[in-house]
Amino acid sequence: MIVFAFGIVVVLIVGCAWFTNRLARAAERRLPPVGRFAEVPGARLHFLDRGEQRDGPTIVMLHGLAGQLHNFAYGLVDDLAGDTRVIAVDRPGSGYSVRTDGGVRSLFDQADAIEALCRQLELGRVLLVGHSLGGALSLAFALRHPQRVAGLALIAPLTTFSGTMPAVFARLRIRSDAMRRCFAAVLATPLLILNRDRIMPQIFGPESVPSDYPLRAGGLLSLRPSQFVAASQDLGALPEVMPVIEGRYDELLKAGAPPISIIYGRDDRILDPVLQGEGFAKRVPRTRLVMIDGGHMLPVTQPRVCAQFLRDAWRQTGAPN
Repeated sequence: MIVFAFGIVVVLIVGCAWFTNRLARAAERRLPPVGRFAEVPGARLHFLDRGEQRDGPTIVMLHGLAGQLHNFAYGLVDDLAGDTRVIAVDRPGSGYSVRTDGGVRSLFDQADAIEALCRQLELGRVLLVGHSLGGALSLAFALRHPQRVAGLALIAPLTTFSGTMPAVFARLRIRSDAMRRCFAAVLATPLLILNRDRIMPQIFGPESVPSDYPLRAGGLLSLRPSQFVAASQDLGALPEVMPVIEGRYDELLKAGAPPISIIYGRDDRILDPVLQGEGFAKRVPRTRLVMIDGGHMLPVTQPRVCAQFLRDAWRQTGAPN
């Protein structure tokens, strides 16, 4: 009986692993890389490069936890590329970017990798656009490489680590890399599919998930085990690095610090707009805070509003109207 039960477990594990691998390969066929690749210390970065350099700074876009550059390509990249050069980056480990040495996990490490890309592309000073965790990365970048930043435009950013994360990310809380990879290879994808009707309304709510989200916004890439591993590593690195970032916010008050703009949906179900948006604006009063009706995935659900917000932030850097 024990042998039979063990055999059933083995069959289930093998079946789930086969199913995960098949879906991951199918997702990659439907959504292959759309941009270019660059080798930087610790990472091979995949990025989308649109538009031409104008008098204002290049816009560099950094997505959130478990996201990828299609979150911005959905409705923002080509729109803004009519004004200036726009670069959307898969953060190290996410999308088609990889961590070549197994590191580049902390936000400061990722900031160094993005800055190395900026140097390779000879971008000069940039307007950093960060969504969610990409907002925290943008802040880390501005503190680490202030000479590179013309401005910050943050969409529903993580600015304060309260020690808790939304329940929707509970499965990402795995500390061991070996366990992360095993869970990703076997269970993460089947569980994501089984629970998508509960998970997606939390991520997007109160707004609806666009019907073209799986392809146009890159949602299918969430089925890849590598995406789960990177998101879990990113989440696991936050308790150590976020207090360091928050402890340096006074540097953003100094003369010559870049202008900061934040937009938040009042009904965000992932991050608390009062704590993360209004709380940050109190600590850094020079922040321009815009509150609108909406949820967390504003680059996908409200691209026109976000585009106008980003144009306003771009002009704040001194770019021509």
